[in-house]
Amino acid sequence: VQLQASGGGLVQPGDSLRLSCAASGFTFSSTNVAWFRQPPGKEREFVAVAHQAGYRTYYAASVKGRFTISRDNAENTVYLQMNSLKPEDTAIYYCAADRSSVSVMPETYDYWGQGTLVTVSS
Repeated sequence: VQLQASGGGLVQPGDSLRLSCAASGFTFSSTNVAWFRQPPGKEREFVAVAHQAGYRTYYAASVKGRFTISRDNAENTVYLQMNSLKPEDTAIYYCAADRSSVSVMPETYDYWGQGTLVTVSS
C-alpha cells in the first residue's frame, strides 16, 4: 500500500498550487480520500475529503472557497487545488484513504502518504 504525495513548494501569498497523491496497492475507487495538514508546531488538521465516487466533498471552513479536492479513479490519484494561498496555509500536507467512512478525524484513516511541504511566504 502506498500513497505518494507531491506538488508542494514555496509560493507567495495569493499564488496557487496543486498537490497530487498517487495511490497503489489497494482498491482506490472503494475508499474515501482526504487531505490533512500539519502546520509547524501544531496538530494535524482536516482540510478536505472526497467520497469514493467523488461527487460528495467536504472542506474545512478555513479553506472552503479557496481549495478544491478532486479525484481520478482511473488514474488512482487525488488532487488538491489550492488558490489564494495565505501564510497560514503553510504546513506539511498529507493525503489519506479511509475504507469505510467519510471522516474529518485522522484516526479513522487506514492509509497515509508521506506528506509534502507547502510554504507560503513573501
